[in-house]
Amino acid sequence: METKLDSYHLPVTGRNILRFAFPTIVMTVFNTFYTMVDGLFVSNLIGTNALSAINLTAPAVGLITAVSGMLATGGSAVVMRKMGEGREQEARQDFTLLILTNALVGAVMMALGYGLMDTLLGAMGLSAEVFAYCRDYLCVYLVFTIPILLMYNFSLYLIAADRSRLSLACTVAGGAANMVLDYVLIAPLGLGIRGAAAATGLGYSITAAVGVWVFRRRDQLLHFEKPVFRGDVLFRASTNGLSELATSLVSGITTLLFNLAMLKYIGEDGVAAITIIMYVLMFVSALFIGYSYGVAPMISYYHGEKNREKLKKLVRFSIRFILGTSVLCAVVSILATTPLVGIFTRPGGPVYDLAVTGNRLCSLALLFVGLNVFASGMFTALSNGVVSAVLAFSRSFLFTAAAIQLMPVLLGGVTGVWLATPAAELLGTVLAVALLLRYRSRYGY
Repeated sequence: METKLDSYHLPVTGRNILRFAFPTIVMTVFNTFYTMVDGLFVSNLIGTNALSAINLTAPAVGLITAVSGMLATGGSAVVMRKMGEGREQEARQDFTLLILTNALVGAVMMALGYGLMDTLLGAMGLSAEVFAYCRDYLCVYLVFTIPILLMYNFSLYLIAADRSRLSLACTVAGGAANMVLDYVLIAPLGLGIRGAAAATGLGYSITAAVGVWVFRRRDQLLHFEKPVFRGDVLFRASTNGLSELATSLVSGITTLLFNLAMLKYIGEDGVAAITIIMYVLMFVSALFIGYSYGVAPMISYYHGEKNREKLKKLVRFSIRFILGTSVLCAVVSILATTPLVGIFTRPGGPVYDLAVTGNRLCSLALLFVGLNVFASGMFTALSNGVVSAVLAFSRSFLFTAAAIQLMPVLLGGVTGVWLATPAAELLGTVLAVALLLRYRSRYGY
């Protein structure tokens, strides 16, 4: 019944590493792509107020993503380390415990969401139309809280269990379903923004359903088994995934800060422009996130196996690959700014002109974001959640918030806002390099 995780025993070469990480890269890019498609459908079929409502509900959606990301990445590191140590049964028990914990947390979050929704939205001082859009979207989205949490977890556990192709297939199927349902539910069926929320939830649910089906089969090395409660497992999974929690939580805050800055210096056109730029940057950044997620189980496994030679080869190739890809992505984003922005808004308008200028400046951040994402994910995989959280929090909140406040003053208005993200990512890279050098001897990379 036991089978080997063959991919972990292959030679550590660039080809094998990329083959292992490729499905995750495609998966995260595809996820980001259909997030962008959501915005396109909502903007074109409903209106810009509905698109604004989706952005305003981002903190609530981000909270769900934050918890799922924390438990998924942190839990995967704990489980795969035990697999590497040869403690398979204990790893399966922990895996089952973590999945059940996700479901319980999802139920609590859903209840809190419905209970606090009106109060939180009412405190934002929204117009009646935008308030109604926000409420309609969240009322449907929250129904899918548990499947969304399970989707994030099963995506990573399928990869960790050497089923990355199946994980990719689920993501592609979910994304395709989301795109088709976006159009069908919003337009022909007339469900409006509720249809957009339902399309997203149903798309995510595909991976959740497949994960339950796969991991209930006992012929899999990683499968459901009667759980044994170990408080230290939940604690380590949570602390290991602190960086992912921090990253998702503060993204909503930084988005709000950017919007306030744009309202101050330009107005609503600036908010629309920076929303477009965030979509573009998010799409390219998904490459780095996908690679980091893809190699994280390998890092955890080699760390648990105490195989420093393989770990060193893996980390050093990853850094070279990320640096080269970062330069390429920055150049492509700058050169392709015009067609990228044109997808979201028509040329000649004030939003288009603002977004073109802003994207060319913000694309400089892509020189640094890849190494920052990888460093944080690597320390999570090494079960050093504290360092990972410091990196993620500093880069995504501390440096970003400071840059949003200082750069417009130093450089004058909107130019400073555009360059805030590159400045924050540059500071994040300085910190990441310092910590990578400091812990190099401890982990042997």
